[in-house]
Amino acid sequence: MRGLGPGLTARRLLPLRLPQRPPRPHGRQLSSGPGAAGALERAMDEVLRRAVPPMPAYELREKTPAPAEGQCADFVSFYGGLAEVAQRAELLGRLAQGFGVDHGQVAEQSAGVLQLRQQPREAAVLLQAEDRLRYALVPRYRGLFHHISKLDGGVRFLVQLRADLLEAQALKLVEGPHVREMNGVLKGMLSEWFSSGFLNLERVTWHSSCDVLQRISESEAVHPVRNWMDMKRRVGPYRRCYYFSHCSTPGEPLVVLHVALTSDISSNIQAIVKEQPPSETEDKDRIACAIFYSISLTQQGLQGVELGTFLIKRVVKELQKEFPHLGAFSSLSPIPGFTKWLLGLLSSQAKERGRNELFSDSECRELAELTGDPVHETLRGLLSSSEWAKSEKLVRALQAPLMRLCAWYLYGEKHRGYALNPVANFHLQNGAVLWRINWMADSSLRGLTGSCGLMVNYRYFLEETAPNSTAYLSCKTIKASEQVLSLVAQFQKNSKL
Repeated sequence: MRGLGPGLTARRLLPLRLPQRPPRPHGRQLSSGPGAAGALERAMDEVLRRAVPPMPAYELREKTPAPAEGQCADFVSFYGGLAEVAQRAELLGRLAQGFGVDHGQVAEQSAGVLQLRQQPREAAVLLQAEDRLRYALVPRYRGLFHHISKLDGGVRFLVQLRADLLEAQALKLVEGPHVREMNGVLKGMLSEWFSSGFLNLERVTWHSSCDVLQRISESEAVHPVRNWMDMKRRVGPYRRCYYFSHCSTPGEPLVVLHVALTSDISSNIQAIVKEQPPSETEDKDRIACAIFYSISLTQQGLQGVELGTFLIKRVVKELQKEFPHLGAFSSLSPIPGFTKWLLGLLSSQAKERGRNELFSDSECRELAELTGDPVHETLRGLLSSSEWAKSEKLVRALQAPLMRLCAWYLYGEKHRGYALNPVANFHLQNGAVLWRINWMADSSLRGLTGSCGLMVNYRYFLEETAPNSTAYLSCKTIKASEQVLSLVAQFQKNSKL
């Protein structure tokens, strides 16, 4: 991998994945040997007992002093000393399980509310009973998180703590409804702290600080930056790069958006990330489209917080100020998961000899002649690598079937009624239109192995984004262009899935 200069390297990352974990908070490193397990568990219980005091009675909630700052700082220091993922998961599991909601209080207050609703009472009495119930529903650990947020660097610490929690859940080191509940509470708190009013929009140029340029290059998760010249092109003429920072961490990118300013809606990523812009001076008359070709979240702990949506909306407004005549806004997006989905279909059909629900008879004959083997067995091997793209005949033969299969994957494959593909789901929630699927739009190894070289434009018609978003979120309706709907119809005609 080519370097970008001293201390600057590019990493190949999946969309919306994190760059390297930032340094952990300083703390005494704790032993994890067999004999120390019991002592470590006792230490965890002790630090939690001191850092998470009992909930005060409802009547005393505003008169009870907050825990001493040192108690919260002790928790942060103790947590920073847990070097192993399993140790952090154990502490977080104990926090979720032992310091949540008092279910006895919830039952008691709920019964009180129900009783009052069955009797004619003044509104103030009922409202106070409901307030008591709300208070009982607040988990104890929420107070800990609230007080940590007031420490210097506390919000940053909580973002990393949630990243650790998500990692522990993914590794199945900690599971269960209490853990999911704590994750939801922490996500809700972060969503409030990182709402649009607390975010600063920054534009990156070649004259930005070296630290910012380094962070931007390292966080690029969709199309890795190759070297300094590549970075210079991405923030130079006919390009824009923006990021959100937070008032608690000024100058630190949280989510980054790369934009290409073009004369028409791009159908190929190589034209954006590999070619030298046509001149050092922008000609505004040549700019008719803004292409969002990469958006990367730099903090895994902020997953699910609507930073990307806010960023796109803010960038659109900035571009409209700079280019009032700008008429088209579109993404040029990867299709992560398409190849994996397709290989799964091929595998399932290969197990039933003679079954074919993906290709027409003529397509099967053509592909068999080119490869010399049955279609399903051959394609599984070919599509697992990038070798097939070296054959012009194979590229032509695969275009029609893979285009319609991709259209169905984006339009027809669902998770709980919404688009299965995460990138599609993101743009559709924003109100974009599934506008155009592009053949051989990403010829890189990543593009060929991840999505068979296909990419998709999600078109933002600004006057239609609000109703499109509402229709998708409430009715699960996907707005798609004639090209996409035609490909979907072809798939349904040729397939029996």
